[in-house]
Amino acid sequence: MSAIVYQMKQTKKLKIRKKIITRIMKACFWFITGAVLAAFLFASFTFIIYEKVNAGVVYPGITFNNIYVGGSTQKEVEELFAKRNETIENTQFTFSLSENIATISAKDLKFGYDEKLIAQQAIGLGKSHEFLSNISIAFQAYFNGLNLQPAYRYSEDMLNKTLTPFIEKVNKEPVDALFTFQNGKVLAFKPSEEGKAVDMEKVKQDLRAQFEKVLLVQKTQEIVIPVTIKTFSPKITTDKANNLGIKELIGTGTSLFQHSIPQRIFNITLAASRINRVLIAPNEEFSFAKALGDVSSFTGYQQAYIIQNGKTVLGDGGGICQVSTTFFRAILNAGVPITERHAHAYRVGYYEQDSLPGLDATVFVPSVDLKFKNDTGNYILVQTQIDLEEQRLSVFLYGTKDGREVTLTQPVITNRVPPPPDLYQDDPTLPKGTVKQIDFSAEGSRASFAREVMKNGKKIISETFISNYAPWQSIFLRGTKEN
Repeated sequence: MSAIVYQMKQTKKLKIRKKIITRIMKACFWFITGAVLAAFLFASFTFIIYEKVNAGVVYPGITFNNIYVGGSTQKEVEELFAKRNETIENTQFTFSLSENIATISAKDLKFGYDEKLIAQQAIGLGKSHEFLSNISIAFQAYFNGLNLQPAYRYSEDMLNKTLTPFIEKVNKEPVDALFTFQNGKVLAFKPSEEGKAVDMEKVKQDLRAQFEKVLLVQKTQEIVIPVTIKTFSPKITTDKANNLGIKELIGTGTSLFQHSIPQRIFNITLAASRINRVLIAPNEEFSFAKALGDVSSFTGYQQAYIIQNGKTVLGDGGGICQVSTTFFRAILNAGVPITERHAHAYRVGYYEQDSLPGLDATVFVPSVDLKFKNDTGNYILVQTQIDLEEQRLSVFLYGTKDGREVTLTQPVITNRVPPPPDLYQDDPTLPKGTVKQIDFSAEGSRASFAREVMKNGKKIISETFISNYAPWQSIFLRGTKEN
């Protein structure tokens, strides 16, 4: 019985002890909480006063690269670093490349402290919308000091201008190898060339590395910065000639240009040379206009008849559509997807010398184009050939056959419309009695043909090409000029 009484007494004492400890812990909690709140309020109150006292100036204890700015206004900080820039403005920077040099002063390069940015940063330290952060920055600067990295600047425009002679002399785009196909292998027609350029990022990096060295010394110096050159490899190098998957003929297109004027023949030959030996990468969408480039007298073309704004007129590059038409026939036969093709406004006799209507393609650089996608999985090499005696143009596409079988139907001609009557126009610039034909009649019609491409027993292309040709009248100029 006595043991039970003893146990009850011990339990009661334990409960009393727990209550005492709980009260003590609560008292300590509230005391600490109060102390913390009091300290926070005191610190906040102190900081508010401190903030008022230092309104408009940089907080004490703040330095930039050990340059003290505490207690200064924004303008004073700006002036301080501007004066330091003046002490090094006659420092000369010499950029060297082999035996060539280019020199510019720190003043002209606008090299030095970014005084405006430093002043803005200094006056804004500890004065953001983050109250606790502001207290931390202000107290840290006051009690321990706060040394910051200054902002620097230089003029990229002046640097580029200074290095322009180097850039013009050195910079060169890489040149892909151009290939020709002969005797079952690809031979390099034009070897690849590495591209070169002034390594501007390295120059800038080396220039930025001089900031502290130049500004800490605070006197005129001579700084030499070597200009380094970086190289770029071409996409297609000469040693890849036999690794491009170019093994055999995969498509051919031909056309006749008999009775063409000499200027037209010249333009056909020039345009054919521009796409000759062009290499088309797997999955690339080939643009005839892009490969051809600018078509004008500046790029060597002569004036011959072109279709422009519904009229046949003399224009630079007349005859290039003979090349695009022949190329169209080659890609038709190769069985590749044609993504853009435009028929001529009217039936052109040149393209019907060895073909029915509908197998033509016009281009007008850069707005009207002829495009196809190389989905063969290998490179395609373009070769052109001109027989001036027979006046025949041929386009050959070399690559790797992948089992495609191409079927082309014969063009069907419908909606035939006779050409309008001949039109005669008086021309006071031509002698009286002279008649000059400037446009040629053509029957209006609709031509359509289908193409089907099978591969491994599966139809991968089925399409119909439709060409709507307007009827065209002959136009003659009749001279009225008196002798």
